[in-house]
Amino acid sequence: MPEIRRLPSALVNRIAAGEVVERPAAALKELVENAIDAGARRIGVVLTDGGLARIEVVDDGCGMAPEAMALALERHATSKLPDSLIGPDGAIELVTTLGFRGEALPSIASVARLTVESREAGAAEGWRRVVDHGAMLADEPAALPPGTRVRVEELFAKVPARRKFLRTARSEYAACLDVVRRLAMARADIGFTLETIGDAGKRTVLSLQAGEELATRVARIIAHELQDNSVGIEFTRDTPHGVMRLTGLAGLPTYNRGVADHQYLFVNGRPVKDRLLVGAVRGAYADMLARDRHAVLALFLDLPPQDVDVNVHPAKTEVRFRDSAGVRGFIVSGLRQALGTGDRRSAQGPDRGAMARWVSEPASTSPFPSGEGPGMGGLPNPAWPRTPLPNPSRQGEGLLLREAGFAYSQTGSTPSGRAEEAAPLPEGAAQYPLGIARGQVANTYIVAESADGLVLVDQHAAHERLVLERLRAAGAGEGNRRSQALLVPDVVEMDEVDCDRLEDAAEGLARYGLVIERFGPSAMLVRALPAALPKADSGKLLRDLADDIAKHGKQEDSGALLLAERLELVLATMACHGSVRAGRTLNVAEMNALLREMEETPRSGQCNHGRPTWVKLSMEDVEKLFGRH
Repeated sequence: MPEIRRLPSALVNRIAAGEVVERPAAALKELVENAIDAGARRIGVVLTDGGLARIEVVDDGCGMAPEAMALALERHATSKLPDSLIGPDGAIELVTTLGFRGEALPSIASVARLTVESREAGAAEGWRRVVDHGAMLADEPAALPPGTRVRVEELFAKVPARRKFLRTARSEYAACLDVVRRLAMARADIGFTLETIGDAGKRTVLSLQAGEELATRVARIIAHELQDNSVGIEFTRDTPHGVMRLTGLAGLPTYNRGVADHQYLFVNGRPVKDRLLVGAVRGAYADMLARDRHAVLALFLDLPPQDVDVNVHPAKTEVRFRDSAGVRGFIVSGLRQALGTGDRRSAQGPDRGAMARWVSEPASTSPFPSGEGPGMGGLPNPAWPRTPLPNPSRQGEGLLLREAGFAYSQTGSTPSGRAEEAAPLPEGAAQYPLGIARGQVANTYIVAESADGLVLVDQHAAHERLVLERLRAAGAGEGNRRSQALLVPDVVEMDEVDCDRLEDAAEGLARYGLVIERFGPSAMLVRALPAALPKADSGKLLRDLADDIAKHGKQEDSGALLLAERLELVLATMACHGSVRAGRTLNVAEMNALLREMEETPRSGQCNHGRPTWVKLSMEDVEKLFGRH
């Protein structure tokens, strides 16, 4: 039998570090959480080369005495568990701090050069300890203000097997930025600064003041326009152990993104990435968003510690709930209540009264006086006085009866349907599978009459497919790749990470007519748009393109799609921005032109997202609706 041996402590620490410190962002998360648990009011972070060369975290917390610092660098030593939770009868689930396992500092020290400097308030001097990949290098006094300063350098320098799996400095920086954003969002009472040092020198990325309102802090971190495109959430429910509370900001369904990276979820102040919470958000927005779009929000779930287990994984980003079904239902209910009743700008259910009137309309609801109004067959009564046509922009003016040639006053809104004057089908109409346009319903759907039935066309979905095919055709040959230069270039402010993604893809996008360039750390300059998208919104277009590039992989990722393949995928996003929007009024000539182009375009039966662009009802089916068969 092979001999069983105890592993050396240095090797044990390196093995443990694989779970706690997998990349610079993981080490940064542990250090910032320690600063928060130390009661800091200001936390400063400095990254060199995205955290690959150096990570520095400075706080003004309680600090540590020299003997406490020595103990903090031993595995499973912590000051965050009170005596009542340590004994055999202790309830570890009652922990209220972000950290409690006592693994972070010794794990980091085993795979990097770690320098810890700290000074307690009122102490005459501070103390410094330097550990290089497990070996003690210095243990001496140091001069610094009250608080703690921690530096991590040469991460995985002596563990080449781990070092080679790290990504580029740009990718690691993006992960570190996400960590600081999430922790800063969770604690609006703490001030945060994030600085980076690179080839371009030192610059400040984040500067957040302590004591900001939650909504202000969240909007500053995610996007400034979120505050005007969101609803506040304040939802509570009693549980056997206390009160469960849901707060935060939920973006309107109309304010969405192409990836779920802009969903920030917190449980008892701890940033988490939990499948149950993500599923609850998806369920709450299920009937308000397309399947390929994602809500933008920041949700803070606070519940009694007995109802949640945070000791699931060393990284502490996963949690388990005692009543997972109840938590999910609570979040879905809170979100739907906020979106459905708290604000009517985007989500509004159908009017049940109107649906009932569609099924059965009592004769007593007629708006005409007795003996007046339309007679049999809907013909106008000559005695009924004609009134001016209502202004379609005014509500409650009444129903416009174009066929009868008059209008009458009626409570309600003016329908947006428009019809072409009935006329025989022109010669050759049988050659048109999608028929001849007869009108437009709700400024969204085209109603067409074909030789053998009735056709309904979703104008936005149909035109989206047509624009996509034009863009593909434009990219097929050098001579067809045309762009429309902007007289005044558009400056689009974006997240720095999104700018990095677009800058990497700029050369490929230019082949399709979209000419962009970097304009500072967090902005892109749009110099030209594709000829097929002359009126596209530059800001929305670039944000969705960045989301698509993030979703379909980064260029440096192993096994990622090639640039040409990724650009083919984002063409669908460009087409969406260049297509006719639902709600736009089209004249009959425009509607017929759209139908004719659809008949000549391959794959025009479905939009870029897989939904149908048109449906057809045969005359036989129409007659069945009226009981003629």
